[in-house]
Amino acid sequence: MAEMLDTTRTTSDAPGRERIQIVPLKGLPFAGGAVLLVLVAIATNWRWLLMFAHVVGGGLWTAIDLFVGLVIGPIMGRLSIPARAEFSSKFMPAMVVIMPTLVTMNLGSGFQLARQLGNLSPSSPNHSWVIASMVVVGIMATIALGVLEPANIAVLFEMNKPAPNGERIARLMKRFIYTAGVTGIMQLATLVIMTRLASR
Repeated sequence: MAEMLDTTRTTSDAPGRERIQIVPLKGLPFAGGAVLLVLVAIATNWRWLLMFAHVVGGGLWTAIDLFVGLVIGPIMGRLSIPARAEFSSKFMPAMVVIMPTLVTMNLGSGFQLARQLGNLSPSSPNHSWVIASMVVVGIMATIALGVLEPANIAVLFEMNKPAPNGERIARLMKRFIYTAGVTGIMQLATLVIMTRLASR
């Protein structure tokens, strides 16, 4: 226990270690630009821009979920506590900005596209596939914003404390890794649904 606490210190107790910036300010202009792009696409109902935002947002969200859940997660689980803490201090702040931005891009543009194309109508042949997509994406968005993001932020706040609680960090990291794995697997379902829709 004492060893775990010592190895996870990231503030003034650890010489030469800077305080973690929980929200990387350099990333905010890019996030703001992406959200503005979606707002313009919805306001103008420009189909190409809606499709661009939906494909880019969804593609990056899928790729990151799969990579984090199936590659990064298992690797982090095998790292030593100090290595895991060091990696998390660089990786997790970026995720604080990236994931909400991609979720917003995907959901906002996707719903507008479905409405524009008539896929929300019960008479549409794509209706059942769109509803299935909404259910899967809704669950993933809830996990991403309601479980992953709070765990991510809680880890960063804990690591910034003068005496971080190593057990709490380990517990939160496990939650992050497991839920990332779940969303990674669920992304496979979205790939099946989206390719099915595109082929109709």
